[in-house]
Amino acid sequence: MERVIGYIGRKAIHSINHILDLFAFTYRILRVVVSNPMGGRVLVGRITVQQLYFTAVQALPVIIPIALLIGTMVIIQFARISGQYNFGRISVLLIVRELGPIITALLVILRTATAVTIEISYMRVLNELEALEIGGMDPIRLVCHPRLVGITAAMICLFIVFDLVSILGGYAIVWLATYIPMGNYLHQIANSITISDIFVGVIKAIVFGVAITVTCLYRGFESKYQMTEVPVATSQSAIECFFYCLVLNVFISVIFYL
Repeated sequence: MERVIGYIGRKAIHSINHILDLFAFTYRILRVVVSNPMGGRVLVGRITVQQLYFTAVQALPVIIPIALLIGTMVIIQFARISGQYNFGRISVLLIVRELGPIITALLVILRTATAVTIEISYMRVLNELEALEIGGMDPIRLVCHPRLVGITAAMICLFIVFDLVSILGGYAIVWLATYIPMGNYLHQIANSITISDIFVGVIKAIVFGVAITVTCLYRGFESKYQMTEVPVATSQSAIECFFYCLVLNVFISVIFYL
Protein backbone atom coordinates (compact mmCIF):
# COMPACT_ATOMS: atom_id res chain seq x y z
CA MET A 1 0.00 0.00 0.00
CA GLU A 2 2.81 2.39 0.86
CA ARG A 3 4.46 1.67 -2.47
CA VAL A 4 1.24 2.49 -4.32
CA ILE A 5 0.80 5.76 -2.41
CA GLY A 6 4.45 6.64 -2.99
CA TYR A 7 4.12 5.91 -6.71
CA ILE A 8 1.00 8.07 -6.98
CA GLY A 9 2.72 10.86 -5.06
CA ARG A 10 5.79 10.78 -7.30
CA LYS A 11 3.64 10.83 -10.42
CA ALA A 12 1.62 13.76 -9.08
CA ILE A 13 4.73 15.75 -8.23
CA HIS A 14 6.23 14.99 -11.65
CA SER A 15 3.02 16.10 -13.40
CA ILE A 16 2.84 19.34 -11.42
CA ASN A 17 6.49 20.11 -12.17
CA HIS A 18 5.87 19.41 -15.85
CA ILE A 19 2.88 21.77 -15.95
CA LEU A 20 4.91 24.49 -14.22
CA ASP A 21 7.73 23.98 -16.73
CA LEU A 22 5.24 24.41 -19.58
CA PHE A 23 3.94 27.65 -18.06
CA ALA A 24 7.51 28.93 -17.63
CA PHE A 25 8.34 27.96 -21.22
CA THR A 26 5.18 29.70 -22.44
CA TYR A 27 6.09 32.86 -20.56
CA ARG A 28 9.57 32.84 -22.04
CA ILE A 29 8.25 32.52 -25.60
CA LEU A 30 5.51 35.14 -25.14
CA ARG A 31 8.04 37.58 -23.71
CA VAL A 32 10.07 37.27 -26.90
CA VAL A 33 6.94 37.60 -29.05
CA VAL A 34 5.79 40.74 -27.24
CA SER A 35 9.22 42.40 -27.20
CA ASN A 36 9.84 41.46 -30.89
CA PRO A 37 13.47 42.64 -31.16
CA MET A 38 14.59 44.38 -34.32
CA GLY A 39 17.29 41.86 -35.19
CA GLY A 40 16.24 39.00 -37.44
CA ARG A 41 12.73 40.24 -38.17
CA VAL A 42 12.94 39.33 -41.85
CA LEU A 43 14.05 35.76 -41.09
CA VAL A 44 11.45 35.34 -38.33
CA GLY A 45 8.74 36.70 -40.63
CA ARG A 46 9.74 34.30 -43.40
CA ILE A 47 9.65 31.29 -41.07
CA THR A 48 6.28 32.45 -39.69
CA VAL A 49 4.79 32.63 -43.19
CA GLN A 50 6.17 29.18 -44.02
CA GLN A 51 4.67 27.75 -40.83
CA LEU A 52 1.32 29.41 -41.55
CA TYR A 53 1.35 28.05 -45.09
CA PHE A 54 2.15 24.51 -43.93
CA THR A 55 -0.36 24.50 -41.06
CA ALA A 56 -3.27 26.32 -42.71
CA VAL A 57 -3.07 26.33 -46.50
CA GLN A 58 -1.70 22.83 -46.99
CA ALA A 59 -4.24 21.48 -44.48
CA LEU A 60 -7.24 22.71 -46.49
CA PRO A 61 -7.48 19.54 -48.67
CA VAL A 62 -7.79 17.60 -45.41
CA ILE A 63 -10.00 19.83 -43.30
CA ILE A 64 -12.56 20.73 -45.99
CA PRO A 65 -13.73 17.13 -46.68
CA ILE A 66 -13.82 16.41 -42.95
CA ALA A 67 -15.84 19.57 -42.33
CA LEU A 68 -18.28 18.58 -45.09
CA LEU A 69 -18.70 15.12 -43.61
CA ILE A 70 -19.21 16.46 -40.07
CA GLY A 71 -21.69 19.11 -41.21
CA THR A 72 -23.66 16.64 -43.32
CA MET A 73 -23.73 14.09 -40.49
CA VAL A 74 -24.99 16.64 -37.95
CA ILE A 75 -27.72 17.89 -40.29
CA ILE A 76 -28.92 14.39 -41.22
CA GLN A 77 -28.93 13.15 -37.62
CA PHE A 78 -30.82 16.12 -36.19
CA ALA A 79 -33.13 16.85 -39.10
CA ARG A 80 -35.54 14.24 -37.73
CA ILE A 81 -36.11 16.18 -34.51
CA SER A 82 -36.21 19.61 -36.11
CA GLY A 83 -39.85 19.89 -35.17
CA GLN A 84 -39.06 19.41 -31.48
CA TYR A 85 -35.95 21.58 -31.23
CA ASN A 86 -34.44 24.58 -32.92
CA PHE A 87 -32.47 22.86 -35.68
CA GLY A 88 -30.21 25.84 -36.31
CA ARG A 89 -29.44 26.26 -32.60
CA ILE A 90 -28.42 22.62 -32.29
CA SER A 91 -26.03 23.03 -35.21
CA VAL A 92 -24.49 26.12 -33.64
CA LEU A 93 -24.08 24.38 -30.29
CA LEU A 94 -22.43 21.32 -31.80
CA ILE A 95 -20.35 22.76 -34.65
CA VAL A 96 -19.40 26.30 -33.67
CA ARG A 97 -19.03 25.79 -29.92
CA GLU A 98 -17.62 22.27 -29.60
CA LEU A 99 -16.85 20.25 -32.73
CA GLY A 100 -15.21 23.08 -34.67
CA PRO A 101 -12.45 23.92 -32.18
CA ILE A 102 -11.79 20.31 -31.11
CA ILE A 103 -11.63 18.75 -34.58
CA THR A 104 -9.53 21.64 -35.87
CA ALA A 105 -7.15 21.17 -32.94
CA LEU A 106 -7.00 17.41 -33.60
CA LEU A 107 -6.08 17.94 -37.25
CA VAL A 108 -3.39 20.46 -36.31
CA ILE A 109 -2.01 18.01 -33.76
CA LEU A 110 -1.89 15.16 -36.28
CA ARG A 111 -0.27 17.24 -39.03
CA THR A 112 1.69 20.06 -37.43
CA ALA A 113 2.42 19.22 -33.80
CA THR A 114 3.96 15.87 -34.69
CA ALA A 115 5.98 17.42 -37.52
CA VAL A 116 7.28 20.23 -35.30
CA THR A 117 8.18 17.81 -32.52
CA ILE A 118 10.15 15.64 -34.96
CA GLU A 119 11.85 18.69 -36.47
CA ILE A 120 12.94 20.17 -33.13
CA SER A 121 13.94 16.76 -31.78
CA TYR A 122 16.25 16.19 -34.74
CA MET A 123 17.66 19.69 -34.29
CA ARG A 124 18.37 18.72 -30.71
CA VAL A 125 19.94 15.38 -31.58
CA LEU A 126 22.10 16.88 -34.35
CA ASN A 127 23.22 19.76 -32.06
CA GLU A 128 21.70 22.40 -34.34
CA LEU A 129 20.13 24.23 -31.39
CA GLU A 130 23.52 24.45 -29.69
CA ALA A 131 25.01 25.70 -32.96
CA LEU A 132 22.50 28.57 -32.98
CA GLU A 133 23.47 29.52 -29.44
CA ILE A 134 27.18 29.36 -30.27
CA GLY A 135 26.51 31.64 -33.24
CA GLY A 136 24.95 34.20 -30.90
CA MET A 137 21.34 33.52 -31.96
CA ASP A 138 18.49 32.79 -29.56
CA PRO A 139 16.67 29.51 -30.40
CA ILE A 140 13.55 30.87 -28.70
CA ARG A 141 13.58 33.80 -31.10
CA LEU A 142 14.33 31.87 -34.30
CA VAL A 143 12.62 28.55 -33.59
CA CYS A 144 9.78 29.11 -31.11
CA HIS A 145 8.56 32.62 -31.94
CA PRO A 146 7.63 32.03 -35.62
CA ARG A 147 6.03 28.67 -34.90
CA LEU A 148 3.90 30.01 -32.08
CA VAL A 149 2.61 32.89 -34.20
CA GLY A 150 2.18 30.77 -37.34
CA ILE A 151 0.37 27.84 -35.71
CA THR A 152 -1.91 30.05 -33.60
CA ALA A 153 -2.88 32.18 -36.61
CA ALA A 154 -3.47 29.01 -38.63
CA MET A 155 -5.72 27.63 -35.88
CA ILE A 156 -7.95 30.71 -36.09
CA CYS A 157 -8.16 30.50 -39.88
CA LEU A 158 -8.87 26.76 -39.90
CA PHE A 159 -11.54 27.15 -37.21
CA ILE A 160 -13.39 29.73 -39.32
CA VAL A 161 -13.05 27.59 -42.46
CA PHE A 162 -14.29 24.49 -40.63
CA ASP A 163 -17.39 26.25 -39.30
CA LEU A 164 -18.32 27.83 -42.62
CA VAL A 165 -17.77 24.64 -44.63
CA SER A 166 -19.59 22.48 -42.07
CA ILE A 167 -22.69 24.67 -41.94
CA LEU A 168 -22.94 25.91 -45.54
CA GLY A 169 -21.36 22.90 -47.25
CA GLY A 170 -23.31 20.40 -45.17
CA TYR A 171 -26.52 22.27 -45.95
CA ALA A 172 -25.73 22.24 -49.68
CA ILE A 173 -24.95 18.52 -49.75
CA VAL A 174 -28.09 17.56 -47.83
CA TRP A 175 -30.24 19.88 -49.95
CA LEU A 176 -28.85 18.53 -53.24
CA ALA A 177 -28.39 14.84 -52.43
CA THR A 178 -31.30 13.99 -50.12
CA TYR A 179 -35.01 14.60 -49.75
CA ILE A 180 -34.72 15.91 -46.21
CA PRO A 181 -36.75 19.14 -45.92
CA MET A 182 -34.36 21.87 -44.81
CA GLY A 183 -36.99 24.58 -44.43
CA ASN A 184 -35.51 27.79 -43.04
CA TYR A 185 -32.29 26.18 -41.78
CA LEU A 186 -30.01 29.05 -42.79
CA HIS A 187 -32.41 31.55 -41.24
CA GLN A 188 -32.32 29.58 -37.99
CA ILE A 189 -28.51 29.57 -38.08
CA ALA A 190 -28.44 33.33 -38.58
CA ASN A 191 -30.79 33.87 -35.65
CA SER A 192 -29.04 31.36 -33.38
CA ILE A 193 -25.40 32.31 -33.76
CA THR A 194 -24.24 35.22 -31.63
CA ILE A 195 -21.13 37.35 -31.31
CA SER A 196 -20.26 35.51 -28.10
CA ASP A 197 -20.28 32.15 -29.94
CA ILE A 198 -17.80 33.46 -32.50
CA PHE A 199 -15.72 35.17 -29.81
CA VAL A 200 -15.50 32.06 -27.63
CA GLY A 201 -14.62 29.96 -30.68
CA VAL A 202 -11.78 32.31 -31.57
CA ILE A 203 -10.60 32.29 -27.93
CA LYS A 204 -10.54 28.49 -28.00
CA ALA A 205 -8.60 28.51 -31.27
CA ILE A 206 -5.99 30.90 -29.82
CA VAL A 207 -5.63 28.98 -26.56
CA PHE A 208 -5.45 25.64 -28.40
CA GLY A 209 -2.84 27.04 -30.78
CA VAL A 210 -0.65 28.24 -27.92
CA ALA A 211 -1.05 24.99 -25.96
CA ILE A 212 -0.26 22.81 -28.98
CA THR A 213 2.77 24.87 -30.03
CA VAL A 214 4.27 25.14 -26.55
CA THR A 215 3.80 21.43 -25.85
CA CYS A 216 5.37 20.18 -29.08
CA LEU A 217 8.24 22.68 -28.83
CA TYR A 218 8.89 21.72 -25.22
CA ARG A 219 8.96 18.02 -26.05
CA GLY A 220 11.36 18.72 -28.90
CA PHE A 221 13.69 20.82 -26.75
CA GLU A 222 13.64 18.22 -23.98
CA SER A 223 14.57 15.33 -26.27
CA LYS A 224 17.71 13.46 -25.38
CA TYR A 225 20.65 13.20 -27.74
CA GLN A 226 19.47 9.88 -29.19
CA MET A 227 17.61 9.12 -32.39
CA THR A 228 15.47 6.56 -30.58
CA GLU A 229 14.03 9.34 -28.40
CA VAL A 230 12.45 11.15 -31.37
CA PRO A 231 9.41 8.84 -31.81
CA VAL A 232 8.92 8.75 -28.03
CA ALA A 233 8.87 12.56 -27.83
CA THR A 234 6.50 12.72 -30.82
CA SER A 235 4.05 10.27 -29.27
CA GLN A 236 4.10 12.05 -25.92
CA SER A 237 3.63 15.41 -27.62
CA ALA A 238 0.56 14.30 -29.60
CA ILE A 239 -1.13 12.72 -26.57
CA GLU A 240 -0.39 15.70 -24.34
CA CYS A 241 -1.60 18.22 -26.91
CA PHE A 242 -4.94 16.48 -27.35
CA PHE A 243 -5.44 16.04 -23.61
CA TYR A 244 -4.66 19.71 -22.91
CA CYS A 245 -7.04 20.82 -25.65
CA LEU A 246 -9.87 18.73 -24.16
CA VAL A 247 -9.25 20.13 -20.68
CA LEU A 248 -9.02 23.71 -21.95
CA ASN A 249 -12.17 23.24 -24.04
CA VAL A 250 -14.16 22.17 -20.97
CA PHE A 251 -12.62 24.95 -18.88
CA ILE A 252 -13.45 27.70 -21.41
CA SER A 253 -16.98 26.37 -21.99
CA VAL A 254 -17.64 26.33 -18.23
CA ILE A 255 -16.41 29.93 -17.87
CA PHE A 256 -18.46 31.38 -20.73
CA TYR A 257 -21.58 29.21 -20.86
CA LEU A 258 -22.37 28.31 -17.25
